[in-house]
Amino acid sequence: MRTRSDKPPKPVSREWLMRAAAHYLERYASSSENLRRVLSRKVLKRALARGEDAGDFSALIEEIVARFEELGFLDDEAYAEARTRSLRRKGLSQRMVQAKLGQKGVPEEAVGKALEKDETTEAEAAARYAQRRRLGPWRSRERMARRDKDIAAMMRAGFAYGLARDTIDGDDATNSGDEPITHND
Repeated sequence: MRTRSDKPPKPVSREWLMRAAAHYLERYASSSENLRRVLSRKVLKRALARGEDAGDFSALIEEIVARFEELGFLDDEAYAEARTRSLRRKGLSQRMVQAKLGQKGVPEEAVGKALEKDETTEAEAAARYAQRRRLGPWRSRERMARRDKDIAAMMRAGFAYGLARDTIDGDDATNSGDEPITHND
């Protein structure tokens, strides 16, 4: 009895790649470069199973990505803006947003435009991050004993030392970041 894994996969075709790209974009928002990477991985897997060279399909992948850009399903600037808003709401610093969008292949100019349009201040993002991670004023106990570790966690998240210190040393856990958090020496 033959199982599905015994059958060699069907050849890479334009139709198969179009369906694979459409299926991926139905489920996930994506940048052009990210879709290119996803399709390249799919082609590589299928080509290796068939004993073919995956490099032969790079022009086809470019054609599919260009077609989805033309249809409006891929827009790096819109993707960058939406992803920036989402990440900043979670409390990510501008540096971390740049890094995450860079990992997805978003061009630097699109990332820059998205960060310019973003209305979240770095202090608001820092307060949201600290609250989400229960750092500083949001810590229920051992606040002073964990102060340095909390500041270090904020700095690893991409926030500047002064902002991290001010956020962790802030007195009011109800401060949503609307007012500047001050540090009293």
